[in-house]
Parts: sequence; C-alpha cells; structure tokens
Amino acid sequence: MNKHEVFMKKVLGLAEKGRGTTSPNPMVGALVVKNGKIIASAYHRRPGGLHAEAIALKRAGGRAKGAALYVNLEPCPHTGRTPPCTRAIIKSGIKRVYCSMIDPNPLNNGKGKRELEKHGIKVKVGILNKESAELNEVFIKYITKKMPFVTIKAAESLDGKIATKTMDSKWITSEAARDYSHRLRSEMDAILVGVNTITRDNPILTSRRNKTPVKIVLDSGLRVPEGAKIFSKESPGLNIVAILRKSLKEPHILKKVERFNKRGILVIACPDKNNRINLEWLLKELAELEISRLLVEGGGDTISGFLEQGFADKVLFFIAPKIIGGRGAVTSVEGKGAEKVSQAVNLKNVKVEMIGTDILVSGAVVS
Repeated sequence: MNKHEVFMKKVLGLAEKGRGTTSPNPMVGALVVKNGKIIASAYHRRPGGLHAEAIALKRAGGRAKGAALYVNLEPCPHTGRTPPCTRAIIKSGIKRVYCSMIDPNPLNNGKGKRELEKHGIKVKVGILNKESAELNEVFIKYITKKMPFVTIKAAESLDGKIATKTMDSKWITSEAARDYSHRLRSEMDAILVGVNTITRDNPILTSRRNKTPVKIVLDSGLRVPEGAKIFSKESPGLNIVAILRKSLKEPHILKKVERFNKRGILVIACPDKNNRINLEWLLKELAELEISRLLVEGGGDTISGFLEQGFADKVLFFIAPKIIGGRGAVTSVEGKGAEKVSQAVNLKNVKVEMIGTDILVSGAVVS
C-alpha cells in the first residue's frame, strides 16, 4: 500500500463516521496533508452542514497553502445547501487533490475536477476506487436511479420459519441479533413492513438508538388498524401507509384516509401492477421524500415482492439454531417462488458471521 492509499484509507474511515446521519448525501471524509503529515481532518456529518472538504480547510487555515487534499468523492462545484467546495479549495491555496471517485451526481460528474484543473490544481482520481464505491453504494443508486437502496432483513429458524403454525414469533433470534437489528434501523431512513406484520405482531418499529426512521406500511386496502402501536406515542416519527389508488373508490376507505391525514399519517395512493402496489412507482415516490436507505423487514409476501420484482439490493438473514417445522408455519420468503433452481435469486459478496448465538448471512443481490 503506497502513501496515497494509506491516506485515502484514513479518509474512508473518517467518512464512515457519517453513516446513518448524512442521508441523502454521501459519506465523505477529507484530509489536508502537508510535507507528509496530516494537518487537518474532517467528515460530513449531516445534510445542510458543511462538507468534509470545507471543514478540513477551515481547520487547516493558512497552513493549507501548498498542501494536498485527500477526499473520497470529487469536490462539488455547484451551490446547494452549502457553497461549492471547489471555491474553498481554490481559495485555500491547495496544490493537489487526490480523490477516490468522480461524483455520480449529474450536477457534478467531472465538473468539480475540471474546475480545479482550470485553476492550476492537479487532480488525481481512482485511489481505492472500489472501496469508495462500496462505502457509498446507497448514494450511488439513489442519485443515479432516483430510488432508495433496499436492504431486506429477516430473522428465521434453521428451517426458514419466521413464526410457528399458531403465528407465535417471539423470539426466534437472540437478544444480540435484535440489538444488531436496532442498530441497523438507526442507520436507515425508513423501515417498511406489510400490513399483515402490523395486524399479527403490532410492532412499534422504533430503534433503541437516538434516530427513529420513517415507518412505512404496504397496505393495498387500508386494513391497518387505526389503533396500531406505530401510530401511538410509543412510536414517534412520520408514518406512511401505501395503498392502492383504486381502493379510494370505496367510501369507507376514503373516510379512513381523511382521518389518517388529520393525524399526520401520510397516505400514498399507488398505481397497481398485477393488482398489487407498484413497487417501482412507490420507491421513486419515496426517493422524492429523500428516503435513500430503505429497510424491508417483512413479512414473507412483502419480502418476496421486492425479491421477485428485482428491487432488493442487499439481504441480511439472521438464522437461529432452532427448528420449528410444520407445513402451516410461516416462511421468511413466500410469494410465487422460483419454478426452477436456475431462476433463484443469487447473492454475491456473501459474508457469514456469528451474532450472539445466531448466524448472520448477508450479501448483495445479483441483478
């Protein structure tokens, strides 16, 4: 590993500190290096806050003149919620910029590099490019496809059951796995479940951490109970119920929508696809609400919908060392299923680890 890779690895570590707080912005870290020594560092903390480059340069002050700037994403040349980073870099006297990757945002996408070079600053792109792309995989999908990055999470027994034939599901996995899940929720913008999960389990869908994500219920016919815990004081934050647009023809559903709206519950009326909610349309609507990280927690029909229609990006399956059995027991992935093994959903970059007494299998969905 050469010196540029060493510095960039530190940059990526700084950027990682912003996980769960920067959405829908990317995670970005920055170092100001002079004579081989780091003289200032920073990372982007939240949307609307100064970008990592601007903070690092501010901390470096006059010492930045003649120095090098290391950043994992191409500096922005446009004015958004904050001033252009390229302007701050040019003004600081930085002579060289090293970055991992060109910004995929169409507003930038090479313009920042060209702006810096126009002012005599040498720019080198591509240092730890793969690692940088993996770090910001959510942002890359969100900004290029205008859809959230979808992670599916399931907790099941060794034989793939998420509940017994009597619908008992408390608790299949260990406390350690549940704590991991709460940490995962805190990194998300929103959690999505099907209406059956609400009617069966009545969860509050909060995180034990500080951040409470938006809660979304897929509910074609608006069956969700008005007294569900997700609408109570126990579960603060925005609630969204996605229904079928054609269900609004029913007077009782229209009245229920009005009651929900008065309570601050957002009802999104979606077009249908094969008599079910059009997931692609819904995902694009969620992106308009600046939801870039979506966690799908179930149940089996909801999970299968995202997998079968190709809208899942990553999966995490917690597998408990328990065997439930029974034809009537609920499985983690239901729906139509594959007719042939060759049609199964495949994963890549698979990782297997122990979380308490459970096994966590994770991987990216092969598109």
